[in-house]
Amino acid sequence: MWSEERSFVFRISLEAQFPDDYEGPHDEHAWLREWELQIKPVLIKNLFETLREYPAWKAHVRNRGKSPTEEIEVAMTRDFSPAP
Repeated sequence: MWSEERSFVFRISLEAQFPDDYEGPHDEHAWLREWELQIKPVLIKNLFETLREYPAWKAHVRNRGKSPTEEIEVAMTRDFSPAP
């Protein structure tokens, strides 16, 4: 079977800014927890809901050994093989 591949990167960089008198992570990185527990799950859910609108394509999360707190890869596949 012939296979072709292409990558597309959608990168989100997180940054928290604090006033000059801030003395360190006393909030235990609450801003990062908000991303991990509230924003990221909704973003991923919405992404897959959108991808399901294109039934010719199959989407799944692919793990390449990185932590899901650092990277989530979504693999998209379209099969052009004739139906059996």
